[in-house]
Amino acid sequence: VQLQASGGGLVQAGDSLRLSCTASGLTFSRYDIGWFRQAPGKEREFVAVIKWNGRDTLYAASVKGRFTISRDNARSTVYLQMNSLKPEDTAVFYCAARNDYILVIQMSAYDYWGRGTLVTVSS
Repeated sequence: VQLQASGGGLVQAGDSLRLSCTASGLTFSRYDIGWFRQAPGKEREFVAVIKWNGRDTLYAASVKGRFTISRDNARSTVYLQMNSLKPEDTAVFYCAARNDYILVIQMSAYDYWGRGTLVTVSS
């Protein structure tokens, strides 16, 4: 199983960025996909998650209203649209996959993880 996060980069505060997470080696449409991030010197934290069918989502309070998670099962890809970016959004963003019945935000519950993509937001 491989998860590949991409789309990170250096942007200015207020800009937008779209991250992608592409998976292989698993039946993608059966997995919930979550995004997590780890800022310099901080612990990894939950950002957003989307149910395998795309109908249910959860967001961290810090990103709700600014970030949107979506998925295209035909492309085995989940997206994280990030708008109104702030310097405090600077982090390495990771995607992870979980096969279960309910959405969860705990990192320990996820089965597979990809390498991260760095997002840097300058002020």
